[in-house]
Parts: sequence; structure tokens; C-alpha cells
Amino acid sequence: MSATRAARVLPALALCLALLGAWELYADSGGVEAAVLPAPHEVASALWHGGSVLWRNFAVTAEEVALGLAMALATGFALAVAVHLSPLLRRAVYPLAIGSQAVPIPVIGVLLVFWWGFGIFPKLVVIALICFFPVLVTTVDGLAAVDRDQLKLMRTLDASRWQAFRLAELPAALPAAISGARIALAVGVIGAFIAEVATPTTGAYPGLGRQIMTDVNFQAPRAYAGTAILIAFAVACFYILALAERKLAPWRPRPRGEAP
Repeated sequence: MSATRAARVLPALALCLALLGAWELYADSGGVEAAVLPAPHEVASALWHGGSVLWRNFAVTAEEVALGLAMALATGFALAVAVHLSPLLRRAVYPLAIGSQAVPIPVIGVLLVFWWGFGIFPKLVVIALICFFPVLVTTVDGLAAVDRDQLKLMRTLDASRWQAFRLAELPAALPAAISGARIALAVGVIGAFIAEVATPTTGAYPGLGRQIMTDVNFQAPRAYAGTAILIAFAVACFYILALAERKLAPWRPRPRGEAP
């Protein structure tokens, strides 16, 4: 790792260590019962000794996040293009898309299982429902932000509507769409947790979310260890997608302080 990259990582690392130290002191001082908030060293021990159960459930959750996010990206992007091209469709779809974010997932969880069984698909629907909205909104805004003079120039050159969309509007919207995907990815991890808790399931490894809920009352350190895995997964996915954005949209201005 270069000195520049190390310098960018150190503040976050120092803050995490400080928070862990404060947590350890608070837990060891008897400020809270260990069954409610175990100390970090107990969580680390649970991660080490109970890792096989946690990681096997995490593999299930990671698959759900990947597939659910793919559904959300496809749905959000397709709807964004549709409402961009059709003002009538925008007036019809936008209120429903906003309302979908207020749907209580436990209310529809059983219904989804009734329709599609106890497999993975109901969970993917829940994740997609939670994640598609950021992609929809950011992509619509990106498509609307295209330079109007550029569109006029393309019409002057007798470009078709498809050519204008492909050569001008789509490249302009791509950075915003990827930003929406980054938000959706971070939300998708908690979406998978909600999906696993809200929908009945079968199998030896139902996912990390349901494992955490099983452990929280009886094995709190392992529940916190599972939570730490989810947090690390969300952070890693967010920054992996940020790296992909630099390849897909190299013309996007980088925020000040972002690593080169």
C-alpha cells in the first residue's frame, strides 16, 4: 500500500480503534450486562469459535444480496428510462414507486411466500423492493441533467432519438446511476436481513439475518459477531463498486479527498 493510500486509511482505522476501545471500557466497567452488550473481545471470540456457522449463513446472505441487487438495478434502471422517455408514465409510476418504500415488509412477507414458496425468490423480491428506489431516482435525475445544447447539436446533425439517448443522455446519467447503485448496495445488506427475518424459510442455513435473530437472546456475542460481518460486507461492497465506477465512468469528477 502506498504512503498516500495508507494516510487515507489511517483516520478511519484510528476512529474504529478508538470506538472499540471505548466500547471495551464501557462493557468491562459493568455499565451494561454482557447479555445486552458483550465486550469486543467476547465478540471476537465468538467470531473465532462460531465462525463456521456464521460464515455458512453469510454465504446465503451474500448470494441474496447479489441477486436481489441485480434485480433492483435492472428494475430501477428500466423504470428510470421509461419515465424519462414518457412524461405520462412518470406521472403514473413515480407516486407508486414512492409509496412502495413505505410498505411494511412483514405484512407482505407471508404473501410472497404464499405466491412463490419458501425458496430464495421471495427474499430477492424484498431486497429489490427496498433497493430499486435509489437507482430509479438518481438515474432519472442523471438523464434529465444532460446538456441541452448537446441534444440540440445532435438534432441538428439529424441524430435519431435512440442515438441521442445512447450517445448523450446515457453517458450523462451513468455516474448518477452508479451512485444510486452504491446507495442501493449499502441498503441491500440490511434489506437481506429484513427479508430473512420477514419471510419464513427452510434449510440448515437460513441466512445471517435469521441467525442473528436466533442468537440475540441466547448467544449475544455471536449475534454481534454476525452483525460485524454484515457491516464489513456492506463497507467492502460499497468501495468495490466505487472502484468499478472509475472504470465505467472515468469522466466523473471525484470528490475532494477521494483516493486516486
